[in-house]
Amino acid sequence: MTGTQCSSWVLLSLLAINLALTAGCAGKAATARYSASNTGSACYAKALPTVGEGGLAWGDSLSMARKKSLDNCIRYAGRSGGTPDTCQVVLAQCRH
Repeated sequence: MTGTQCSSWVLLSLLAINLALTAGCAGKAATARYSASNTGSACYAKALPTVGEGGLAWGDSLSMARKKSLDNCIRYAGRSGGTPDTCQVVLAQCRH
């Protein structure tokens, strides 16, 4: 290997390691943020469209969880090329 090839290989290796570490940390931060935001919520609901991504949400009451999940479903279905106007709550319950 020449000096240029060796330095290119080292730089690519460092870049790959950096990306792997960054991706791992980003996943942990997202999980921690999601868990922390639901600490006090007792109820959850899931809404799904006919086509596209749905939405899951937590709330202090069943009605709040249903409303949030429906709002999330409309937003996510629109972003994923689905049908936001067909969103329906398919699951809603509270923990005891």
